[in-house]
Amino acid sequence: MNLHEHNHQASVIKRHCDVAIIGASAAGLAAGLQLGRQRRSVIVIDSDEPRNAPAAHMHSYLGHEGVSPAQLAALGREEVRSYGGEVIMGRAVDVTRTESGFCVELTGGHLVTARRVLAATGLVDELPDIDGLAQHWGRDVIHCPFCHGYEVRDQRVVQIITHPMGLHPAALFRQLTAQFTVVLHEGVSANHLQLEVLRASGVTVVAQQVRRIVADNSGRIKAVELAGGDQIAADAVVVGTRFLVRAQMLASLGVTPAVHPTGLGDFIEINQAGETLVSGLYAAGNVTDPSQQVLQAAAQGSWVGGMIAFSLAAEDLEQHARPSGNQADWEHRYSGLQIWSGNPNGALVHEVSAMTPGRALDVGVGEGGDAVWLAEQGWLVTASDISPLGLNRIAGVANERDLAIACHQADANAIGAYGTEKFDLVSAHYASIPRTPDQRGVNNVVRAVALGGTLLVVSHDIEAMRKPPLSETTSGSLNEVPLPDRQSESRPFDPDAYVRVEDFATVITNDSNWTIETYETRARPPGASTHHVNDIVLRAKRRSE
Repeated sequence: MNLHEHNHQASVIKRHCDVAIIGASAAGLAAGLQLGRQRRSVIVIDSDEPRNAPAAHMHSYLGHEGVSPAQLAALGREEVRSYGGEVIMGRAVDVTRTESGFCVELTGGHLVTARRVLAATGLVDELPDIDGLAQHWGRDVIHCPFCHGYEVRDQRVVQIITHPMGLHPAALFRQLTAQFTVVLHEGVSANHLQLEVLRASGVTVVAQQVRRIVADNSGRIKAVELAGGDQIAADAVVVGTRFLVRAQMLASLGVTPAVHPTGLGDFIEINQAGETLVSGLYAAGNVTDPSQQVLQAAAQGSWVGGMIAFSLAAEDLEQHARPSGNQADWEHRYSGLQIWSGNPNGALVHEVSAMTPGRALDVGVGEGGDAVWLAEQGWLVTASDISPLGLNRIAGVANERDLAIACHQADANAIGAYGTEKFDLVSAHYASIPRTPDQRGVNNVVRAVALGGTLLVVSHDIEAMRKPPLSETTSGSLNEVPLPDRQSESRPFDPDAYVRVEDFATVITNDSNWTIETYETRARPPGASTHHVNDIVLRAKRRSE
């Protein structure tokens, strides 16, 4: 199955999965990991808008204390991908009901249909309108004593109060530093009962509006300037925010955020299983509770992911079904017009033309361009794919042309995917085999090669594809574009969720029964194929005895 070589460049790609997760921070990624380990196909939509993006470090996350938010997200994405889950770049702009579940529309028009949807979209912190405040947010302007309070211990800390709830963490900051000042900017009267307790405990309370935040020459906060012109020396500022959940994409489903009990924003209501009022639509993380730190958001995401897994399992059990989300994705894609060019891949022609025909296994055969070419050269071909629809097209061509092609429907990640038969040539060109931690799919393919046989694995040079094209006219694969502007574009596939040539090379290198004949990056040959991107080519031979 080739993700890249289209017969025509489709303007809109429609994907299918068990669960679409909107949001790729702690809650969404934790849910994706939980679901991936339950063998559910997952597509996580990453708009790259984490609430904690301005922070250099995150704290109180057991086992990850002090790591950056970006580092945790990178670890989470890799863990989700290691179980075949996809993390695709883009933004969800609309979610609608379908007969079988939901359809998520992405920026750029691509679609993801799913049986369940999890909204882990987080929220936006709305800061008070005070000059200079936003420029320091996430660094020396903080809001949570648990997230960053320790880092400002014993420093000159000024808390700006704009709402009665702002007084809630004041006792904690008073414990962290003896140099603590509370400024009543608005929303709280000077005779508030809690203020008397703070004053009696040695906290300075100032009832005056704040004009601006003053920085020194290094860009660090040095003072809070009041409306009357006086300045309070400060090393850090504490301020509460209003929080607005990202839920616009759920409006078509009738989901309206509720007013939070604090009066400081809104949130999405869920039941104990994490399900919203819309059956099949779940939510987790700060979108449901703005007080969650990263650890709590991840924990809730993991819990809700488990609840979604139970929901899907109960539905499948009732229908006496055990469906494969990966198979369903390809079945839907092959249900329309032919999507591949029908030409053999250029690397196959280049590498195999001089070989003596024998028995061949074409892994991830798609609609059969490679299998047909091999059969025409005299090979006895077994065409294997997860999609029965794709195989039906190949069978039709084989029958019309009287070609020796046997069709074998198999999931490359299933135990014994290719049976006990061995092949003189096992070819996998751009095969979309979801990753697993134990590399089961890779090992299944390698074990199918007969003694003295050849393994030929080819994939696109993914790292080269991440770079901007040389010109505006450079085109080819669905991923041969710069990283998209997620405000207006999206990328419908995640190549990092699938096995690569490097995975095969690692297995073979550690086995003395194999000899690598070719392992290189090269320009994709013109002629039989339609694109001109770099390929990574691995050709290896299994020893005959």
